[in-house]
Amino acid sequence: MSEHCELRDAQCADWPGIEALLQAGALPLEGVRAHLENFIVGESSGTLYCVAGFEFYGQSALLRSVAVSASMRGAGVGARLLEAIKSRARQRGIVTLYLLTTSATRFFAQRGFTCIERSDTPVALQASSQFQGICPASATVMVAHLD
Repeated sequence: MSEHCELRDAQCADWPGIEALLQAGALPLEGVRAHLENFIVGESSGTLYCVAGFEFYGQSALLRSVAVSASMRGAGVGARLLEAIKSRARQRGIVTLYLLTTSATRFFAQRGFTCIERSDTPVALQASSQFQGICPASATVMVAHLD
């Protein structure tokens, strides 16, 4: 990542940039604004280059919306962002981080996530909008233990 690119808490004013990143990555917008306080963005010179966040479900969380601009892919931005999100989740008492992905299984597997069955996730997570239809039933479910 550029030395001038700063990771920081997302703010309401970031929504247009977040929306653009998610749309460019073909990621769902539904529910993101409701959980914006758990999102981190990467910014340089007023431009957002990456975003990620999570939804709370007790001591578990659902990783959401990991997106990196095309111009920054392959430069370690995603890995740095993911570590920042894991750290934030730990600080907030999360011990297990889940995700759904249709295209980034390898990326997450290289960073400590393992594939599991949908039925192995907490019931509250299974009731989330992500599990109930926003993400396709064919999406891979993965988990990382943060302790």
